[in-house]
Amino acid sequence: TPMNEALEVDYQEAVRLAQYLIDNGSDGVVVCGTTGESPTVTDKEKIELFKAVKGALGSKATVIAGIGSYSTNSSISLARMAATTGVDGLMAVVPYYNKPSQEGMFQHFKAIAEATTLPLMLYNVPSRTSANLMPETVKRLSEIANIVALKEAAGSLDQVSELKRLLPAEFEVYSGDDSMTLPMLALGCSGIVSVAAHVIGNEMKAMIDAWFDGDTAEATKWHLELYPVFKGIFVTSNPVPIKALMNMIGIKAGGVRLPLVKATAEEMKFLNDLMNNVKKAQVNNRTQTQAISELKVASEKPSHPIV
Repeated sequence: TPMNEALEVDYQEAVRLAQYLIDNGSDGVVVCGTTGESPTVTDKEKIELFKAVKGALGSKATVIAGIGSYSTNSSISLARMAATTGVDGLMAVVPYYNKPSQEGMFQHFKAIAEATTLPLMLYNVPSRTSANLMPETVKRLSEIANIVALKEAAGSLDQVSELKRLLPAEFEVYSGDDSMTLPMLALGCSGIVSVAAHVIGNEMKAMIDAWFDGDTAEATKWHLELYPVFKGIFVTSNPVPIKALMNMIGIKAGGVRLPLVKATAEEMKFLNDLMNNVKKAQVNNRTQTQAISELKVASEKPSHPIV
């Protein structure tokens, strides 16, 4: 979430950022997810962000509102307010801090889903929540009509395999970790809810398009080339590194609110070196793309989801 020098939400920059993401490979945006600093953005600010971003993007892209918290009642309240802003769907994280049981998580998400008619994406990230939404619980939740997708960030391909084995084909599973995108695509998942796309969106799209076009060698090449970025942007707590990188390339992301703090001098040096390597790779890839385009006429490719 872009912020000015006083750490107030900058709604104009938020709109510019959303447009930038769509112009650089993304098919939609999640507003006020983890990378959007949902714990330190107020509900009032969230509603204004939902309105501003959806108002600007209109039908050009899917806008998903992050409404989850550790309180079911608070999540329901925000979901109902979000539903009045025109957003296309909702995303709710597994309740953090209070470590609910599988039945507690089931009842939590069921109550949120029943509060509106909007499609709901579940978000499983045990490293942040200390609770793991298990495949059997996701299967139960998939039977609720407007629970339609899962952002899966448990970091386990065994868990993803079990999810794909149990869930109906129409229920979409997205990677919640950039580095797991290609392995999860290989297991039949739908795409990525990405952090790295803020700085390498077109490259992420190239990797995903290559996979869906059947060019596994090209997709693997992209994965291995982008892997240092996937890992490097977590040199400290997300979204501190990605906001620093965005500021470096001219996107006015601003700072972060407490309890997050800006990157240290050592972390900034690491990120600066990482960004320089990204820029070199982007120049090389543009050169290669131009050379290839002289040899063949590019066919129009279907869009594959990066959010």
